[in-house]
Amino acid sequence: MDISMLITVCISVLIAGMAGYFIYLQRKGVTQEQYLKKESNGLPLQAYERLILLVDRIALPNIIQRNASEGLAAYDMQFILNKIIRDEFDYNITQQIYVSPESWKAVKNLKEQNLLVLNQIGQSLPAEASGLDFKKAVLNYLMHEPKSNLHELVSEALSYEAKKLL
Repeated sequence: MDISMLITVCISVLIAGMAGYFIYLQRKGVTQEQYLKKESNGLPLQAYERLILLVDRIALPNIIQRNASEGLAAYDMQFILNKIIRDEFDYNITQQIYVSPESWKAVKNLKEQNLLVLNQIGQSLPAEASGLDFKKAVLNYLMHEPKSNLHELVSEALSYEAKKLL
């Protein structure tokens, strides 16, 4: 038996299996559209889960702890953290089609706020500052600025929206 015949047999078995399953569902009173709709209802919930994870991953305290600064200049550390935030956000950008516009706006605002904080702190440091100096300045900001816990508010809002789906 050659490979093309084996592939044809596998595809035929798969199609026959799917057709049989939909016939079974139809006899049980579930139409194909109802089945597919039920399956797609979980997508918004999964999107909220992914966005909550995103918020946790780009939260400044967490991103600072996860990244080493040995031997880096402050500018390099700032660049790395900015890139991580942008990459994490870009990786999850498609989730916006499954969540409310307000939820997506909150996530987007968190990303922008975090980038702004990192850039302002980077500009305030002397040119010879180290990556460790940069991390210390960010942690100092987080301890003394009441608005720095924006990630907690966004996470709570996303969690609230997700619970409404249950």
